[in-house]
Amino acid sequence: MNIGAIGKKLGQLVIVILIVSFGTFVLASLIPGDPAVSVLGEGRTPAEYEEVRQQLGLNDPLLVRYWDWLTSALQGDLGNSLVPPQQDVLTAIGSALPVSVQLAVMGLVIALVVAVPLALWSAHHEGGVIDRVISAATFGVLSVPSFLAGLLLIMVTVNWLGWFPRSQWVRIGDSLSGNLSHAILPAITISLLEMAMFTRVLRSDLVTTLREDYILASKAKGMPTLRVLFSDALRPSSFSLITMMGLALGGMIGSTVIVETLFSLPGMGTLIVRAAQQGDSPMLLGAVVVIAVIYVLVNSAIDVLYTYLDPRSRRVHV
Repeated sequence: MNIGAIGKKLGQLVIVILIVSFGTFVLASLIPGDPAVSVLGEGRTPAEYEEVRQQLGLNDPLLVRYWDWLTSALQGDLGNSLVPPQQDVLTAIGSALPVSVQLAVMGLVIALVVAVPLALWSAHHEGGVIDRVISAATFGVLSVPSFLAGLLLIMVTVNWLGWFPRSQWVRIGDSLSGNLSHAILPAITISLLEMAMFTRVLRSDLVTTLREDYILASKAKGMPTLRVLFSDALRPSSFSLITMMGLALGGMIGSTVIVETLFSLPGMGTLIVRAAQQGDSPMLLGAVVVIAVIYVLVNSAIDVLYTYLDPRSRRVHV
């Protein structure tokens, strides 16, 4: 990828992030309730509420308030929470983000570890019993909502079998084994839908690839089946999967609301829900914008990865 393409990509990133931040700022400003009441509580005089509104700049035009927020955000200041304890927004996000990122990464790894072999196995037995069973199983998983899957996993593995703890969170720095024991079940819950989708998409692409002439030639030469599947067929069939991985990772960070609520985890989903319920617009705005930035950066990295995986893309950018 040349300098011009990189500059164009960076320009697109900036535009997307600005649009997302402005849209989120507008929506956050429409949250019902008076931020001054959130700061001072009930029972204060109108003059006291008005003074707080003035201090927060709530009487300024929308564009002026957005510009003030944006210039502060570019300097690493996302403001302070409006509700007690009135902590720094960036500090709260710094505490919650590692939880959601860990769950998303673990969920993505679990989905890939399961989906790739299943897709290869299914494509290799196209039309057979194994292929039909895997297709039916993945379709069934896609039909189950995340909250229901989480409840079923809790009921079976926590309440009945006692394999995992139900709630709480242990950070990696405190205990790696304790962290993994608390994180594995939520990560599996998050991974289920992606696992099924990855399997179906990769299986479809593999079936097409396995019909190519060079694959048939490899089989005719007596190449081992595993080598044909993993070495010859998997890479050219993985482009759709890689695209989905980028979308999935960014989406999984922002879609952990239900899972974090089910397992009482202190991640970004819990932070956003609590901020929305309390009318804490600075916290809500900061959290959503951080997730949006991560989502955009991850998918841009996936675009760059294409140039190394697909020679045709590399020639286009030269």
